[in-house]
Order: sequence, then C-alpha cells, then structure tokens
Amino acid sequence: MQTRNRSESRRRFLQFVAASPLFAGLKAEDLAAVLKKPEDALDVMEFQEMAHRALTPAHWGYMSSGVDDDLTLKANMAAFKRIQLRPRRLVDVSKTDTRIDVFGATWEHPIFLCPVGGQKSYNPEGEIAVARAARAKKTMQVLSTQTTSAVEDVAQALGTPPWYQLYIPRTWDATEKLVKRVEAAGCPVLAWTVDGLGGRNLETSAHFTKLDPPTEAKGCYTCHVNGGNTPRPMFEGLGSNATNPPFAIWDYVDRLKKLTKMKLVLKGIETKEDARLCREHGVDGILVSNHGGRATEDLRPTIESLQEVVEAVGGQIPVFVDGGFRRGSDVYKALALGARAVGVGRPYIWGLASFGQPGVERVLDILHRELQMTMRQCGTPAIAQITRASVRPLG
Repeated sequence: MQTRNRSESRRRFLQFVAASPLFAGLKAEDLAAVLKKPEDALDVMEFQEMAHRALTPAHWGYMSSGVDDDLTLKANMAAFKRIQLRPRRLVDVSKTDTRIDVFGATWEHPIFLCPVGGQKSYNPEGEIAVARAARAKKTMQVLSTQTTSAVEDVAQALGTPPWYQLYIPRTWDATEKLVKRVEAAGCPVLAWTVDGLGGRNLETSAHFTKLDPPTEAKGCYTCHVNGGNTPRPMFEGLGSNATNPPFAIWDYVDRLKKLTKMKLVLKGIETKEDARLCREHGVDGILVSNHGGRATEDLRPTIESLQEVVEAVGGQIPVFVDGGFRRGSDVYKALALGARAVGVGRPYIWGLASFGQPGVERVLDILHRELQMTMRQCGTPAIAQITRASVRPLG
C-alpha cells in the first residue's frame, strides 16, 4: 500500500512539474514514464513521446516530420497562438451542443480523423483500431489510399463507410477502377488530395530512416514485404501503385465529377484563387490543408489560409481544415473563422502507437472536452453560435 501511495504521489508530482514552464524540458520524458494507461493523459501532446518510444526511427521520422526544414509543420501549430479568444460572460452554458450537419449527415462533434497512410506501421490493428475508436466516439474517419486495411474491412469496423481520400493513380483506367471500388463500398465522399502532384522533399524522414537498421528484430524491415512497401490493398488489380500524376489539371475535377456520384472534396487547397476554381468546377467541399507541413515548405499555416478560402467561396460550399490542431481551443478558433469541421492527424496516430484503439479514443475525448469548455467560456454553447466575433486574429 505504501509503495502504491508513493507511486501515485510521484505521478501527481511529475504532472505538476510538467505543467510548469520552469521544467518544460522534462515534460516529454517524465510524462511518458507515468502514462500507464490512456486515461492518465491530460492533453494530447502527452502521447507524442509515448509514440516516439514505441516506434522504430523510420516510422517515427516519417510520421513526425515535414518537408525541407520542417518549418511549415511548426508554423501550423504556432499560428494558433496568434489568435485570441473573446470570452463572453453570464450566458447559460449549462448545456453544450457540438452537433453539426455535413452533407446531410449529423456528426456528434466537428472533429474528424484525417487520412494517414500505413497505419499498421504504428499498431498491428492499424486502420481497423482507428475505425473502432471513431465508431465508439461517433466521428468520421477519412481513409487513405495508402491504407494497410481494405476499405471494405474498415467500413465494417466503423459501422458505416468512411470518407475516402484519393491519391489519383497515374493512369485514368486505374483511377476508374479505384473510384468504382470505393463507390461500391458505399463511401459518401471522395477527397482528392492535390498537394502531392509536384513531389515533396521528405528530408528529415530520410535521415530518420538511416537510423533504422533493417536487420534489427524490431526494425522497419519487419513490417515490409521483401524489403518493399507494406501491403497496400487498395492497389490490388490496378497494375501499379504509382500515384499523383504531375500532368493532372482542373479538367481532372470535371472527369471525377462525371465518374462518380460521391461528393467530391479537394484536399490541399490553400489560396482564394484555387478556392474560386473549386467553386467554378462544381467541387462539393474544400479541405484546406498543407498535408501537415508535408507538402510544400510554403510557411503558410492552414488556419491563416482558411480565412481567404472561406471568403472566396462565399458560403456556397463547406470548407474543412486540418494542420497543427492540438487543443480543443484550436478547433474552436477554426470554427469561428468559418470551418465546418476540423481534421486531426498526428495526435490520434500518437494515441494509436501508444495504446491502440483506447489511445485514439482518449485523444478524441480530450479534444472534445476542451472544445466544450472553450464553448462555455466564450458564451457560445452551440456550434451555430460560434462566429468571427468569438475570436480576434492578431495582425
């Protein structure tokens, strides 16, 4: 009993110390040591070091890095600190309503799970564990083309077909086959990612890969087949897993619209010019994204790109956003600036790598709880009440 009390006292002390800026350097290491179960985490960042310890250098480096000098990745998170909240008092906030409508479907809250490829690199159950977590927490999962679990299996685990993120194949014949398979699985939304067509410089990731001995028992090699890529079931029957043709242009949007009845969202839009073109080509929605800082080192945080995209579409189509969301207050700020919903990526992968499905669920719980608290503090207990008047961006 005395030993257990000492252990509990140490845990509480380390959590207190970790919250102090005087001991910021100790946070990741010490909190990782005391997170015995996901319920111990107080904020999503506490899962980061746990995931770091659980993964091989190659897998950690690929998931955690950006492009070039990783500055856009950092800018995504830093930008939220330049937006102030405007609290309102003496409002009845005894009940909060976080429900939203998206393409005719009701979501319990405006936080969804972004597409992340190769999730069995982070946990043996991969996308299936994530689907079960999304189902338990009543949110939407967006499945990557680079998934290590078939869309049909994910739909079964999720209890409803997921949104499908499309990396367009190099040939149109393969594109047709892939899109038709996704549509047959019942996916309601096709999110074509357009920010990878010009290639990208994953420099930091490449450095981490060099630290991962391929012959080590727990090395990256063990999750790959004959030294090649991990299984990619969505490429079966396509003849090639090559994607992102650099010759794709706006005409491809028109071709996709004719090919499928699924809603078409373009993921990777960052400017008002492209937002207007989306509207002109009949796109059903826009996902403002810089691939978590993994596409172009443009130094443009998505929360800042969001504002000009929202203004350009004039409320005619819904605008979603991802990139750098680590707090429920970050989600609130995006909603205030016009986002319909917000996607998170790395945080739930940290949870997946650390604890599997329960880790993903805890990440969603934390963000949802923080969002509700921010809504109450700002006197906006329903999502519809959150407007630009709720925040003050700093120039």
